[in-house]
Amino acid sequence: MRAGLYIHFPFCLKKCLYCDFNSTAWSGDELDGYVELLLCEMELRQKVLPETVQASTLYLGGGTPSLIAPELVGRLIDQAALRFGLEQGAEVTLEANPGTLTPERLAGYRAAGVNRLSLGIQSFEERLLERLGRVHTVDEALAAFEQARRAGFDNVSIDLMHSLPGQTLDDWRAALARGIALAPEHVSAYALSIEEGTPFEGLYQRGELQLPAEEEAARMFETTAEMLTGAGYLHYEISNFGLPGRFSRHNQSYWSRQSYLGFGSGAHSFWNPDGLGRRWNNAADLDGYRAAIGARLLPERDEVRLSLEDAVAESFFLGLRVLTGMDLAPLKARFGEQALAGQLAEVRGLLRAGLLVAEGERIRLADSSVIIANSIFSRFL
Repeated sequence: MRAGLYIHFPFCLKKCLYCDFNSTAWSGDELDGYVELLLCEMELRQKVLPETVQASTLYLGGGTPSLIAPELVGRLIDQAALRFGLEQGAEVTLEANPGTLTPERLAGYRAAGVNRLSLGIQSFEERLLERLGRVHTVDEALAAFEQARRAGFDNVSIDLMHSLPGQTLDDWRAALARGIALAPEHVSAYALSIEEGTPFEGLYQRGELQLPAEEEAARMFETTAEMLTGAGYLHYEISNFGLPGRFSRHNQSYWSRQSYLGFGSGAHSFWNPDGLGRRWNNAADLDGYRAAIGARLLPERDEVRLSLEDAVAESFFLGLRVLTGMDLAPLKARFGEQALAGQLAEVRGLLRAGLLVAEGERIRLADSSVIIANSIFSRFL
């Protein structure tokens, strides 16, 4: 079974004001013990898998994985190779906060086997970084990128955010220009969303968070594609741009419904040997996760076995996120045209409206409808 691997680190120096990810402030003494739990979970998971796994990607996300010492990251990569056949030349990504990096640390990660770095820069303006609650400065972000290059990383992705409080279209143009000048291999450019339970939600509800007007936010989205594609990046997913051959292989496995195994507190998994699949997530609270692993039990929660209807809907929802589109022929062969009848009727309506484009059996979002992609996706649920 081909499968991606994901390892979640829930620790951060400080939780950002907009973040609803499963993360918590680091007290300074949990990391070694947490890595031991991860190693144990990987052993437990291998023992119950119904077939051997061959992994071509490993993604270390968070939280802030760059708080983990390189030698511990190396142990996790070695365990992934031992337990799940991590391929030679596999894409191994580490998410990193610029404020946690040093030249020595970056060199250590590269030596440990990390070959792709995802830098959470988010903004090139100090006032916006402070507003977001980030712990790094602009100078630290620029230094981290340069140090990554010197450490031998030739596959670096940067994260940038737009539609931020107090941000103008001109500010965003300047941020994109500065990001392009760094010449990363990949750019993830996201609009800020106000998530339930975050400090930003409270500020927004009290009228204390002044976001750009809807029209200006839309123009920021359009400007993102204009500037990045103009600089040679391919717009391959709603918020993701890469140089040819430098797309995120790990994320592409999510969008194509390939199997992936998640390890760590709150990590999600998807096992899909039959085209339908089942999903589960690990205990999100650290105490529950520790207790399960300590008892030599897998910390699975909320298992869902997808029905045929679920799998078909998900195939359209995820497949259309990729801007080259999705091929209907394999879906018809796998599920049968009758099972696709409702979705195919939606496709015909969206084609007539000019929101989708058909190229033989392949359908994709029309260029003008990428900005309203979520409303289109909802038609298939």
